[in-house]
Amino acid sequence: RKFERPRHGSLGFLPRKRCSHHRGHIRKFPRDDASKPCHLTAFMGYKAGMTHIARDVEKPGSKQHKKESVEAVTIIEAPAMIVVGLVGYVKTPRGLRSLTTVWAKHVSDEFRRRLYKNWYKSKNKKAFTKYTKEESDRAKNIDKELAKIKKHCQVVRVIAHTQVSKVKISQKKAHVMEIQINGGSIADKVDFGQKLFEQPVSAKSVFAQNEMIDVIGVTKGHGFKGVVSRWHVTKLPRKTHKGLRKVACIGSPPPARPRGGGGPAGAEGGFPPPERQN
Repeated sequence: RKFERPRHGSLGFLPRKRCSHHRGHIRKFPRDDASKPCHLTAFMGYKAGMTHIARDVEKPGSKQHKKESVEAVTIIEAPAMIVVGLVGYVKTPRGLRSLTTVWAKHVSDEFRRRLYKNWYKSKNKKAFTKYTKEESDRAKNIDKELAKIKKHCQVVRVIAHTQVSKVKISQKKAHVMEIQINGGSIADKVDFGQKLFEQPVSAKSVFAQNEMIDVIGVTKGHGFKGVVSRWHVTKLPRKTHKGLRKVACIGSPPPARPRGGGGPAGAEGGFPPPERQN
């Protein structure tokens, strides 16, 4: 009889629990290279739908090599993003710590809606109103904060939001994200980020054509599922008492603890796995 088998279920989806929000979370930005010019490293878009393409496979050693293949593709709608801020991080023994943040002079209502739980019911929409009024003091303060970032920070990121009004979804609140600036010195990064304030940044300026990129999103939710559907474990024999879509033994006595793989029933889908190098 067999004594070993491949494990059940992909480890890439762990922990298998529903995500707290649908916006993808970038856990790690690309490695910085000071020899390259300053550039942004991420972008945000909305799934428009799916279609299929016919392409010639270039994979030496595969049976499909130099043959035509039909593959499913996802179409992502990506209107230009607007840069509204700049944040500097200091490296510490416990990771990155934000030192200071500089904001643009004007911010749109799409972005300001994100700062309120209920924009419609809020009586005084005062976010960023005082910040834009004091012009002379603000200009001095911005120069001071930018100089502080240039002197002390090791990582510089811009704060950008999507133009959700240009996408056919019933939402008016923009999605906001930090995008790391890579390339050049810290002073170059700060100047590069400041020039982008209130400017639209297109996906073309971030990614090149045919470039391999990582895609981060959230899988479709399928609710509560059992172990056979969730972990693809083998069904028990037909005459099994009290059901057969189960795991019979979750761990043998010597370790005296549950073994990994073929875990419990629970949430299926709604997970945030990254798709690497697509």
